Amino acid sequence: MQDLEQGVARFRRDVFPAKTELFTRLATTHRPATLFISCSDARVVPELITQSEPGELFVIRTAGNLVPAYAPGSADGVAAGIEYAVAVLDVSDIVVCGHSGCGAMTAVADGLDPAALPAVAGWLRHADASRARTTAEGGAGTVAALVRQNVLAQLANLATHPSVARALAGETVALHGWIYDIGTGTVEELDATGRPSALAV
Repeated sequence: MQDLEQGVARFRRDVFPAKTELFTRLATTHRPATLFISCSDARVVPELITQSEPGELFVIRTAGNLVPAYAPGSADGVAAGIEYAVAVLDVSDIVVCGHSGCGAMTAVADGLDPAALPAVAGWLRHADASRARTTAEGGAGTVAALVRQNVLAQLANLATHPSVARALAGETVALHGWIYDIGTGTVEELDATGRPSALAV
């Protein structure tokens, strides 16, 4: 906890004064251009990877960057965040970012004892389609293949959300699937077939 407190002190002393104008504007304005959905993994920091300033990304983080398909009437924080970002904030892009060495995808590939971690096991059921897609492409058992197919499955789930479906139909939002490699710092974008290519720089 002391490290966090020291970090706050450094922020107040060094960072905030250098960005006073930005924070003054952000105090009354919230217009991020991108909804960024990533894994909760502490090694994946969307603002660091994209070098974004405060206010530029609307971030949703879930274990395994999972996006449950839309279910009418369910109280779902992920669905609420998506709806708010698209229908209120008018984001123009949505990124689903998977990553190398994902613990959630490793658990899906290896099988997780539901008795040991019942809440985690219940959440990882949202990756059933990802596992099926990986098996169909012949990559069953490999975490890298599962990470890739999982990003594609979550993009498909996103399109089931009414706010996203409307925005896609109106061509006001674009969906993107990324894979971040922690060890190399590279980011690849997936095409519609799941083929990765280095992100254009």
